[in-house]
Amino acid sequence: MTKLRVGLLFGGCSGEHEVSLNSAKAIATALTQGQNTDKYELMPIYIQKDGRWQPTDFSQQVLESGNLPSLPLTDDNSETETTSSLASQSSSYLWQTPPQAAQVDVWFPVLHGPNGEDGTIQGLLKLMQVPFVGSGVLGSAMGMDKIAMKMAFAQAGLPQVKYQAVTRSQIWSNPCVFPKLCDDIEAALGYPCFVKPANLGSSVGIAKVRLRSELETALDNAASYDRRIIVEAGVEARELECAVLGNDLPKASVVGEITFESDFYDYETKYTEGKAELFIPARVSEAITTQIQEMATQAFLAVDAAGLGRVDFFYVEKTGEIFINEINTMPGFTATSMYPMLWEASGIPFSELVDCLIQLALERHSH
Repeated sequence: MTKLRVGLLFGGCSGEHEVSLNSAKAIATALTQGQNTDKYELMPIYIQKDGRWQPTDFSQQVLESGNLPSLPLTDDNSETETTSSLASQSSSYLWQTPPQAAQVDVWFPVLHGPNGEDGTIQGLLKLMQVPFVGSGVLGSAMGMDKIAMKMAFAQAGLPQVKYQAVTRSQIWSNPCVFPKLCDDIEAALGYPCFVKPANLGSSVGIAKVRLRSELETALDNAASYDRRIIVEAGVEARELECAVLGNDLPKASVVGEITFESDFYDYETKYTEGKAELFIPARVSEAITTQIQEMATQAFLAVDAAGLGRVDFFYVEKTGEIFINEINTMPGFTATSMYPMLWEASGIPFSELVDCLIQLALERHSH
C-alpha cells in the first residue's frame, strides 16, 4: 500500500506560533500511531516567525524539541561557518517552499492566527493544486475577520449580541471625531463591552471595559493590532462550544462548557493550566444541546467552512437566549484542546479524527 505523504505545516508568522507547535506535535504523534502508520508518511515543514520555510529534517528537530535546533560546531569550535551556511540555505526558502514540498500529497496546515488561518496560506496551497485540510480561502478569511463573520451570521439569521464595527482611522483621527465615536458606542452598546481587533485569535488585544476612560484606552490598543476593530455588548452568560466536522454535510459534536474565574476568557486563561475548567458534555438540557448543534452547523455553512471548525456560544440561562459568538476554522489541536476532546466524547478518538480530516480534504479536492 502506497502511503500518502502528509505535509504538516506548523509554526508561522503569528502570535500563536507556540500554540501551533503544540498542535503539530499532537497531530504528528497521531499520524505515526496505529492504522495511520500504514496510511501516511509524515513530512513536517516548519515556518519560522520571519516567514522562512524549513526542510523536513530541520523541521523534524523543531517538532521533537519544540525549539530551533542548536547549530553544530565546526572543527575550530566556531559556529560562524555553520551559521552562515544555514542562513544561506534558509534564506533560499524565504517566501519559497523547500524542495520536499513538491512531494506532498496532502497538506495539513496546523497554523493558528494571522498568516495561518486567514486565507493567506490557503491561497498558496490552492495554487499548488494539492488537497489541504480545513477551510479554503473564503471560509478561512471570513472565519478570521470578526466583522465579516458577523455579517455572514446575520445573513444566516443567527442571533448575536449587539456590536459596532470601527476602523483604525476613526480611532486615530482628529480630537473632534474620537469623542463622538465613543459617544456612539456608549449609546449603542453601554457598559460593560468588549473591544477586539477583528483579525487576531486567542483573545490577543481584547479588553473588557466598564468606563469611558477604559474604552478610549482599549480602542487605542486594539488599533495598534489591526485596522479593523469590533466592539461588542457584554452579556452575562455561560460559554458553550461545539465542534463541527465535514464539508457540505457537516455534523456537530456533543456540546462542551468552559468556566473560569477571570474577568473573561483571555489569553492567559486559555493557555495557563488550571485557569479554566472544561465540562464535556455541558450541563445543559437536551433541547439547548440540539439548538446549539443546529446553530453550529448553520454557522459553519454560513462562512463556507470546510473540514473542521469550533463554534462558540453565549447561553443566557435566565432568559434561555443563545447567541453565537464566533467560529474558529483551525482551533487548537492538542490532546487537551476542546475540539478533539469534544469529538473524543462523541465517539471519534484523536487518531481517527486526524485521519477523517485528511480524508475530507481529499474528498473536497476531488470535487
